[in-house]
Amino acid sequence: MKHRPAYDRLLLTPGPLTTHSAVRNAMLQDVGSRDPEFIAVIREIRDGLLDVAGVGQHGGFEAVLMQGSGTFTVESVISSIVPPGGKLAVLVNGAYGDRMVQIARRHRIDTVVFRAAENEPVDVDVIDRALCEDDAVTHVAIVHCETTSGVMNPVQAVGQVVHRHGKCYLVDSMSAFGAVPVDLDGSRIDVLVASANKCLEGVPGFAFAICRRSTLEASRNTARTVSLDLHAQWEGLESNGQFRFTPPTHVLMAFREALRGLHAEGGIDARAARYRANHAALVKGMRQLGFEEYVQPVHQGYIITSFLYPRDTNFHFPSFYDSLRERGFVIYPGKLTGVDCFRIGNIGQVFPADIEKLIDAVREVLDEMGVRSGRVVHEA
Repeated sequence: MKHRPAYDRLLLTPGPLTTHSAVRNAMLQDVGSRDPEFIAVIREIRDGLLDVAGVGQHGGFEAVLMQGSGTFTVESVISSIVPPGGKLAVLVNGAYGDRMVQIARRHRIDTVVFRAAENEPVDVDVIDRALCEDDAVTHVAIVHCETTSGVMNPVQAVGQVVHRHGKCYLVDSMSAFGAVPVDLDGSRIDVLVASANKCLEGVPGFAFAICRRSTLEASRNTARTVSLDLHAQWEGLESNGQFRFTPPTHVLMAFREALRGLHAEGGIDARAARYRANHAALVKGMRQLGFEEYVQPVHQGYIITSFLYPRDTNFHFPSFYDSLRERGFVIYPGKLTGVDCFRIGNIGQVFPADIEKLIDAVREVLDEMGVRSGRVVHEA
């Protein structure tokens, strides 16, 4: 296989990811952050996000944009929405759930953790019993698609339980929003967090929270920081359409184009269908090469997939990674605590034909390494 130049590498990761040329080209325009043209872009983005979330006509939700990576906005939400004296329950089955715990504890928020295995969804019954036993809990947080492994969590079922107990529900949907349908009302979600550079196929630089207006209003003067004050950010956007502090102008111009691209593709359902096709091609090809997924199919999402290392002593992940990179494919190392694995994403401007080329490249690299067998050889 001919090696691909660095600028033409396919990013098979959970983000940053391969973007459409129109998205990249949108960043070639310089705009002023206080200019009416740019303020109109911000308004279009905020309205567009509510439409993607299915609450554009609802009237009870707001989209609040925040500079920085997705983690910045997760911290903004936790440190702003949970009031002094509040108690946060976090459902954890991977690194991103753990990160929410770390954020909460750094802000000295009383936090209780409920853990599941990294390759299994969180247990709805566990949180139900916990909320029965501990009425001090005021807020519950969960990761929608835990990209540590690729496992999907039962966001709607957990939301029904949280709502029944009268608690506030926070969802990190960073790696799912835009390609995994979610019913905010049906799931009783109070705040959903996602970022520009995942399934919406923008570039890194900002993230956002889609919030019930009542939840936002209740958070006035509760923020523990200045720059991450979610309510103050919303007030600023509402008052004059502007960010309080310097916004990532080029990133937002690109994101407007990314939202238009999602609409042109056919919306969430069409994008989900493409990602599912990518995932099906990936799993089929990797199984034929002897690889085994870490997460069982019943719990596996189509965003990113973790594959266990082969049991062949010739397999060396850094060499495997570098050889694929030379061929134009960038994958992800594992992030699990006790299992050797690597991850391959299916999102971004990636299509089944690209996955077929990846499988050919993996076959070549395994042959070069002298790896003859994986863990389990599945039938195609």
